[in-house]
This record gives sequence, C-alpha cells and structure tokens, in this order.
Amino acid sequence: MRNKDDIFQMLKDVLIEDFEIDANDIALDVNLYEDLDLDSIDAVDLVVKLREQTGKKIDPDAFKKVRTVADVVNALHALLETG
Repeated sequence: MRNKDDIFQMLKDVLIEDFEIDANDIALDVNLYEDLDLDSIDAVDLVVKLREQTGKKIDPDAFKKVRTVADVVNALHALLETG
C-alpha cells in the first residue's frame, strides 16, 4: 500500500512529465487550477493518468471537489486504502 509521501511523489512525477509543470512549483498547498493553471480538460487527463498509475478506477465526480495537490493525495490515499 502506498503512503501519502509515495502518492505525492507519483502525482508530482505525473504533473512534471505529462503537464510540463516545473517541479519547484509543486507543493501540497498549491492550487491545481489557480497556481498550476490546469483546466477542466487537464483535470480529466490527470484522472486518466492517475488511474493508469494506481490501477484503480477513479470516479471523476469524486475529483470535482479537489482543489489542491494535497486534496488529490488525500483522495488517492482514501481510494487505495479502500482496496
């Protein structure tokens, strides 16, 4: 089972590699939309990438409330905890 640090690192790697975001711009308190300039299409792409990384089906509706990097980490951690 991945811990939150592992999830954060995996998310950071996805944001760097697939969304070309500078590693220095990624922190837990960063807002995905305001600080990293992701839009709704990017959010869908992110869910797809995270599904590929985790092997878990991620409900896009569950990610509608996600705003920060920490929100994504917490949502993924909860998903992975439930098995």
